[in-house]
Amino acid sequence: MNTGKWDARIRRAVELASTYSFAAEVLRFYECITLFQQSLYLDFKAKCGAEIEVRVPGSLRQELDLFILLPRFGSFLSLMKETAPGPLSQSAEQLSAEGVNRWQEVLSDFWQGGSDSSTDLTDPDRLISWAFLQPYAEYLADHTEHSSLNGTPHQCPLCFGKPQVGVLRQEGDGAKRSLICSLCSKEWEYRRIVCPSCGEENVEKLAVYVAEKFPHIRVEACDTCRYYIKTIDLTKNGNAIPVVDELAAIPLSLWAQKNDYIKVSTNLMGI
Repeated sequence: MNTGKWDARIRRAVELASTYSFAAEVLRFYECITLFQQSLYLDFKAKCGAEIEVRVPGSLRQELDLFILLPRFGSFLSLMKETAPGPLSQSAEQLSAEGVNRWQEVLSDFWQGGSDSSTDLTDPDRLISWAFLQPYAEYLADHTEHSSLNGTPHQCPLCFGKPQVGVLRQEGDGAKRSLICSLCSKEWEYRRIVCPSCGEENVEKLAVYVAEKFPHIRVEACDTCRYYIKTIDLTKNGNAIPVVDELAAIPLSLWAQKNDYIKVSTNLMGI
């Protein structure tokens, strides 16, 4: 698979950091993490190859190669200690001191349970595990044979992860909506006027908010379940990279929080 997508994410983070001063620190941190994630992805590809495999829907989490992953986790924790904001940096320092057995436990618990699992993982430990395992999950997804979907599932059809961000792409005279998985980055089609959390279809209960500063980004919120997702409209800005633009749109997250909406899946900064 072409790994140019990692370079595109990094370039977009640099670009947006120079545009939005309020998000510059967050985006510089994202740039550091993404550079490391890119190296991990390339490492997986070199060691595991580029063969496309058939995987049963939802089966991706059955694979966790700690033999390959654990040797790189120490250096990732060092990077987090140096570059992450307070709570994440402190958690990385503590994990680093606890050693390999604890690392294996934390990574396995996250992989099996997900970011909202009922395990004893702290929120910072979940974010660290997610950031480290995301390129591994993405590698597996990129090397999985594409299969057709039945319906439009709320969760990723490959790993059952929650959607990180929505996307609108040009289709005919309108736009087609899809969702991007928070873990493996798989993108799947999803109906336009439906809540990706609870499936609400009543348009009167589906609020949309767009700020002048981000005309290509929508907050799509549900008044039934009180969850929201940001959706990047590529018909308005074809240069946007959904996972990066979503991270930069901090004021939209603040608006949602102020109005008592909860994000379907938090990003690297926990928002």
